[in-house]
Amino acid sequence: MSLALRLALPPDDCPLCPRLVGFRGAQRKAHPDWHNAPVPPFGEPSAKLLIVGLAPGLRGANRTGRPFTGDYAGDLLYATLHKFGFATGHYAGRPDDGLRLERARITNAVRCVPPQNKPETGEIAACRRFLVAELNALPNVRVVLALGAIAHHAVLAAKELRRAAYPFAHAALHQLPDGVLLADSYHCSRLNTNTGTLTREMFEAVFATLKERLELRSG
Repeated sequence: MSLALRLALPPDDCPLCPRLVGFRGAQRKAHPDWHNAPVPPFGEPSAKLLIVGLAPGLRGANRTGRPFTGDYAGDLLYATLHKFGFATGHYAGRPDDGLRLERARITNAVRCVPPQNKPETGEIAACRRFLVAELNALPNVRVVLALGAIAHHAVLAAKELRRAAYPFAHAALHQLPDGVLLADSYHCSRLNTNTGTLTREMFEAVFATLKERLELRSG
């Protein structure tokens, strides 16, 4: 791993957010066999597509140590990535299942699990330094997909861009000044799919567009 990517990783005992430190400590006592630490990104350093989520799920990435692994959001995300050629192998909800990403990488706006899956504004701001470092360390990224408004706003803040100029909306595409395309989707959470806010067809349509855009850019 390059020095630049190492700088994008918070330490396992990251002290920046006292509330998250306390919650992490409580989970370590309750579940000593879980990951219970900042969750590192997953995927290729040479990725052209960077997917930015909200934060690790308590029984998903916080348990397994791999983004979107072990919960419903991961079931939908990885099936979609596989369908559109961004993943190979078999997803089984474990970090040792042999799944590989192709031309893609996944990270989160907040690296530690927050209580009730709701990071506070100060926690998002504190974790921004790691997203900034990661974006700077991935020179091949051509498209960033934000899963949800918080991830969308985190990417804009990391790039020092105004929210008003790039409003979040499902399936929206924003051409950023540095040439990167910022794409939006509602988060692939069970809540959103159960309420019909996001359907599988809506989610797949976003990836179909992104695949086409990446192929055009590489052509």
